[in-house]
Amino acid sequence: MGAHLNKFVRVLNDDLQAACDHDPAARNRLEVALAYPGVHAVWGYRLAHAVWKRGGAFKLPARLFSQLVRGITGIEIHPGAQIGPRLFIDHGMGVVIGETSQIGRDCMLYHGVTLGGTSLTATKRHPTLGDGVVVGAGAKVLGPVTIGDKARIGANAVVVRDLPAHHTAVGVPASYRDHAAPAYTIDPAIYI
Repeated sequence: MGAHLNKFVRVLNDDLQAACDHDPAARNRLEVALAYPGVHAVWGYRLAHAVWKRGGAFKLPARLFSQLVRGITGIEIHPGAQIGPRLFIDHGMGVVIGETSQIGRDCMLYHGVTLGGTSLTATKRHPTLGDGVVVGAGAKVLGPVTIGDKARIGANAVVVRDLPAHHTAVGVPASYRDHAAPAYTIDPAIYI
């Protein structure tokens, strides 16, 4: 039991550090631990997920606890989702993460993000995010699509098909481009 508790505390500590690393407004770990609803929602999810994995009669208490966390934080994370370490949800209000969502390591979601389903069948119906993915404010990623490692999704984009690693998705429906290919150039003279 001690090893499991130590691992759980280490994961919670990593989530706290992720918030400090991603948010320039974070002055110290105590402030983040006490005042960041995105961190609270992820911690609540981690507890609910641990209960959810026990199965059977434990699924209802896990679901009820996740709804309590939703009421407190404004962030809904289904306890059946699979979330890797160091997820940071910045601001967070209105974030929804569906049951079959999978989120890799070191991802960042802004407020209003939906990782939603497009099917009513009990199958894989929510997105899979690779490692290091950033999803902008208000973006919707819908269906069992795969978002590659270090991909970026712009604010308010609607993503309904796979996004390769190191690409950016913008627009409704989203169009994609490689990070390495500049979409435009900026004349530095206009800023002088």
